[in-house]
Amino acid sequence: MKSTKFTETQIINSLKEYESGKNVIDICRELKISRNTFYLWRKKYSGMSSELLRKYKELERENAALKRMYADLSLDHRILKDVIEKKL
Repeated sequence: MKSTKFTETQIINSLKEYESGKNVIDICRELKISRNTFYLWRKKYSGMSSELLRKYKELERENAALKRMYADLSLDHRILKDVIEKKL
């Protein structure tokens, strides 16, 4: 996945500028991005504050860790099940 040269805080600040009435074209020129990129940001980050974004990222990390734990346990369970079936 291509990484962005903008931080989430910068993205949120540009969206706040838009909400305060600044023109989309002017924001895009300042940041040197396309309008399409701006609208993708708006779709993903609209209504978020820096605090909400931090909590969102923390939950994403926790969710990824839980998924890895589930995958490991599922694999262990499958291996043990196969061993028991072979013994019978």
